[in-house]
Amino acid sequence: MFTYTPRLVNLSYTSNEKWNLHEQNLLKPLSELQHLDLTGNGLETLHVLSGNRSKLERLILARNELKIIDESIFKRLPSLKYLDLSDNPFVCNCSNADFISWVLNNTQVFVADAFQYKCSYPLSQKDQLLLSFNVQSCWESVSFTCFMSSSALVLVTLLSSFIYHFLRWQLVYGYYLFRAFLYDGRKRRQGWAHVYDAFVSYNVHDEEWVYHRLVPELEEQQGWKLCLHHRNFEPGKAIVENITDAIYSSRKTLCVISRRYLQSEWCSREIQMASCRLFDEQKDVLILLFLEEISSVELSPFYRMRKLVKSRSYLSWTQTRTHRGLFWERVRQALESGNDPTDAHKLLTANV
Repeated sequence: MFTYTPRLVNLSYTSNEKWNLHEQNLLKPLSELQHLDLTGNGLETLHVLSGNRSKLERLILARNELKIIDESIFKRLPSLKYLDLSDNPFVCNCSNADFISWVLNNTQVFVADAFQYKCSYPLSQKDQLLLSFNVQSCWESVSFTCFMSSSALVLVTLLSSFIYHFLRWQLVYGYYLFRAFLYDGRKRRQGWAHVYDAFVSYNVHDEEWVYHRLVPELEEQQGWKLCLHHRNFEPGKAIVENITDAIYSSRKTLCVISRRYLQSEWCSREIQMASCRLFDEQKDVLILLFLEEISSVELSPFYRMRKLVKSRSYLSWTQTRTHRGLFWERVRQALESGNDPTDAHKLLTANV
């Protein structure tokens, strides 16, 4: 309609029953407009003001259907001096807070009869003055929301840090233990045979004893098949996953215990998994072998180990110093015994 009148300066386009949505760009060619009157067109938004309106000085939008006003549109009208929004059904809530603040604080644009604008929504605010709405409550609400969001973020960050530093291994361990439980249950239903006779859990400082004493005797002399860290763990697989697979792929878990073993985090994980398997399957799958004398007082900080020592028999390397043959015979009996917990009482061992 206005394609051929780009230099039009004054336009009064009023009293249409409803602004046609297809006419949103109707005024786009009129970049020279200075005075615009769109009274009574049923406008619900201010999209009609899109385009270059740098010269617009006077804008009348009275008797439309404008409920929420985006005040940023007026900030893009640098020449605007006069604005009339009379008789629009304004919403009196935080959606109009920025517009209300702009009306009260701007010094460039005269907003005609602004203090007479009334609320239509919500019903509890009907006929109240728009500019009497307490916008401060909106900022307080936003501030409270920001405070709660920030607090929640800080709490989540602190909780995540706490979990990472103090519970990380427990969560990882629980995850792999659950996987192992499912894995072992599936294999048992399939009648799956164990790969190893025993998984040997030991500290690296006791490796010499394991490879020079334990392995030659149990594998070469007695013919057992052992699972050892450095020899049988799968390269590239997570350590916890290797430990889980080793424990559940072996009939027994043989823990070679020393003071260094008790101080090792990985050894602690191994005996935790083995004892959980013991609890889960109710089978005698755990063999405790002490390389040195460790008193009950020294075991006090290690609750799980102390509980195991009190509840079951164990093997002592130092107590059989003059009877090595008897010691290895007891190890053989422990490996040879079935998974019934009562079989453990067949071992002739001493208590700490």
